[in-house]
Amino acid sequence: MQKLEMTIPKLTGFRLSEAYNIVRTNLMFAGNDIKSVVITSSHENEGKSTVAWNLALSLAGSSKKVLFIDADMRKSVFAGRMHVRNGSVGLSHYLSGQAELNDVVYSTDMENLYVMMCGQFPPNPSELLSHELFGNMIKTLRQEFDYILVDTPPVMSVIDAAVITSVCDASIIIISYNRRSRRFVQITMDQLKRTGKPILGAVLNKVDEDNNSAYGRYYNKYYGDHYYKHYYSSYGYGTNGGGESEDE
Repeated sequence: MQKLEMTIPKLTGFRLSEAYNIVRTNLMFAGNDIKSVVITSSHENEGKSTVAWNLALSLAGSSKKVLFIDADMRKSVFAGRMHVRNGSVGLSHYLSGQAELNDVVYSTDMENLYVMMCGQFPPNPSELLSHELFGNMIKTLRQEFDYILVDTPPVMSVIDAAVITSVCDASIIIISYNRRSRRFVQITMDQLKRTGKPILGAVLNKVDEDNNSAYGRYYNKYYGDHYYKHYYSSYGYGTNGGGESEDE
């Protein structure tokens, strides 16, 4: 197994760390049979990639063996954001028969954290993901890892997230605060429910920490008890400081 050369940003700040601890705990209480989890959103720029990655960091930090899969084979920016210096061979190479599974799973500098890159962008990502090889891969990896977190394209952009969810155990939806309507979230939920796999909850992202009362009203009005009562903000990989508008 090769080692991935990359920059691993650490969770900084009590609020942020505690927020991910809450999500991590909720995931761990979902049951021993929930090991492969899709992290997705309705649209781009809702913060799903950041949430997926930081949740992987939190799980690995609690002594769980975690595999983060970058399954956005259309426009992933993960390699650039993390300053990955190798790892060009990834998921697309495995699914197209150009690499073995051991060739696309990388260890990292963080104990218990492993990564599978998306690989070269293929012309037919949906077809590759629909092949039984992908489902068999998830089954194989479930035997080796405590958790597999799969970062997918947004649900309302392409069919990939639903295809991936159909062979995983469950999904989590990332919702950007005050940017998406209830209708978009409902459409996303309906599409994921058609896979027959449970939606564990949602992370309400990019909340203004100085306006908590508005957050409470928004949460209760739109999302009810089906979602994690969780939020975080003021963290991202973009250049605009407090937000995550550059993240997918």
